[in-house]
Amino acid sequence: MKTDISFGRSAIYIITFLMGGCGLAYEYTFSKIASDLLGNSVQQWAIIIGLMMFCMGIGSDIQKYIKDTRIFDRFILFEIILGLIGGFGPIFLIFVFGYSRDHFALAQYGLSIITGILIGLEIPVLARFNERYTSELKLNIGGILRMDYIGAFIGALAWIFFLPRFFTITQTGFILGLINNIVAGIALLYFAKLAKNKFILSVFVIVSVAALGYGMSKVPAWTTYAEQRLFLNPIVYSKTTSYQHIVITQHFSGDIFCYINGHLQFYSNDEYIYHEFLVHPAMHISQQRKRILILGGGDGLAVREVLKYKEVVSITLVDIDPEMTDIAKNNPYLSSLNKGSLKHSRVTVIKNRAITPGKKTAAPIKNRARPLSQEFAQGTEISIINMDAAKFIEQAPGLFDVIIIDFPDPNSLELSKLYSKGFYQKIYHKLSRNGIFVQQSSSPFFTQRAFICIGKTIKSAGFSTIPVHENVPSFGEWGWWIGCKKDFMTENRLRHALQKIDSLSIETQYLTPPLIKASLDFGKNVHFNNEDIKINTILNNIIYKYYVEELKEK
Repeated sequence: MKTDISFGRSAIYIITFLMGGCGLAYEYTFSKIASDLLGNSVQQWAIIIGLMMFCMGIGSDIQKYIKDTRIFDRFILFEIILGLIGGFGPIFLIFVFGYSRDHFALAQYGLSIITGILIGLEIPVLARFNERYTSELKLNIGGILRMDYIGAFIGALAWIFFLPRFFTITQTGFILGLINNIVAGIALLYFAKLAKNKFILSVFVIVSVAALGYGMSKVPAWTTYAEQRLFLNPIVYSKTTSYQHIVITQHFSGDIFCYINGHLQFYSNDEYIYHEFLVHPAMHISQQRKRILILGGGDGLAVREVLKYKEVVSITLVDIDPEMTDIAKNNPYLSSLNKGSLKHSRVTVIKNRAITPGKKTAAPIKNRARPLSQEFAQGTEISIINMDAAKFIEQAPGLFDVIIIDFPDPNSLELSKLYSKGFYQKIYHKLSRNGIFVQQSSSPFFTQRAFICIGKTIKSAGFSTIPVHENVPSFGEWGWWIGCKKDFMTENRLRHALQKIDSLSIETQYLTPPLIKASLDFGKNVHFNNEDIKINTILNNIIYKYYVEELKEK
C-alpha cells in the first residue's frame, strides 16, 4: 500500500514538473511571437504574460465545477487541448497576421486567454487528484507547487538557452505541445484504473501526437508560406535570432529589402543616400580619422563607407546580434551590397559580455562589385564586437575620432535607453577632444518631436550639435544629428564647418557638397527650441512616447 502511494505521488510530481516547464514556456512563446510581429517586446511580453497569469487565476476557479468522478478524464482532455493549441498556435498567429492583420489582436489574445485558463486548471486539478496519495493539505499543496516552480525554472532555462539554438519559435510550439501529450500519456499509463474512457482518451492522445508530429515536419514550409504574405517580394532569407527576426526579400529587378521585426531597415536601391549622409559629413569635418567607432550598423553598410578613407587605421563595429554581423559577412545578398566590408582586412570577432581580445582572421575577399582594392583602404583593422552598445561604451578603452551611431528608431522601451542623456554622457567620454559624432535620428517630419528630443538630449550631455536632413525614398524625409564637444566647436562653428565642405575626398553615389549645405535648412516647420519637449532619460523613456504617439497621429 505504501509503495502504491509513493508511486502515485512520484508520478504526479513528474507530471507537475513537466507541466510547470511547459506553462512558462507557452507564456514566453506567445510573447515572442507578438513582439516579433508587432515590435516593442517589453510591452508585448508584459501584456501577454500578464493576461495569461490573469486567466490562470480564472482557470483555477473554474476547476471547482468539475466533479470528482470525472476529474481524471477532464485532466487528460485539458492536456490534449493545451498541447494542440500550444503547438499550432504560433504558426496560426503568423497566418492570421499575414492574411488579416486587423484580426490579429483577436487571435493573439484569444489564444492567450484559452491557454492561460487551461494552464490555470492544471495545478488545482492535480492537487485534488493528489489527495488520494497526500491527504494532508500543507504537504499536498507544498509538494505540487514545489514541483511546478522547479519545472517553470527549468522550462525557462530550456527556452532561453536550449530551444532557440536548435529550433525556430514555431517549432518550439510543437515541441511543447508534444510534451503536454507526453504528460497525458504518462497519466494514462500510471493511473489507467481511474480513467472512465481509457480507450477514447488513448485514441485522442495518439491522434494529437500524430497531428503535432505532422505539424512539426511541415512547419518550416508553413512558416515560409505564411511569412511570405507579410511581404510584397519573395523572401530569400529569413531567420529568428535571440534578439530579432531578420528577413531579406528580393524584387524581380534584383534589388533587396532588409526587414527587422517587420520594419524596413534598408532598400538596396537607395540605402546609399542614407549611409552617405550618415558617414561622410561627419568624417569630412573631423580633424582626424584614424579610430572609428560604429554603434549598430551590423549590416556592414556604414563600414563600407568608412573604408573609403585611406587614413582610417581601425574600425570598431558594435552590434548586439552576432547573427546579423554573420549574415552581413556571409550572406551573398548583403555581402555583395556592403562590398565585402566585413570580410575585408583583419576581423576580430568578440562574442561575450566583456571586452577581451578575440582571434584575428584574414578572410578572402569575395564580392560581385568592383574590386575592394580599388575602393577600400587596405590594412584597416576591423573589430566586430557582439554586445550591447551601452555595455561596450562603459568598458571600451581609449578614445575615438569619429563615432557613428546607427541604431534602429526608438520604437521600443529597450531601445529608448540608447537615446538617453546617460548614454550620450558616456559617448562624450569616448570621443576625442576634436572628435565628431553622428546619430541617426528618424524622421524630422513624421516623428518631429522624437527628432527634436534627440537633439535636446544630446545637447544636455555637453555637446554642440546640428541637425541635417535628406529625403530617402524608402523612408521619406530623414534626419541625423551631428555633434562635437562644446570646447572644440560651438554650434555656429559646427554649422560653418559643414557649410565649408567644398569637395569630397572620396567617391559617392549621391552625396555632394551642395547637398550637405542644403541639408542644414529645415524651413519654417521645425522649431528646435520647443520648450515643451523634454530630455530623454533612462527613467522617463519620453522619446518612446513621442515616437509612438507621432506615428499614430500620422
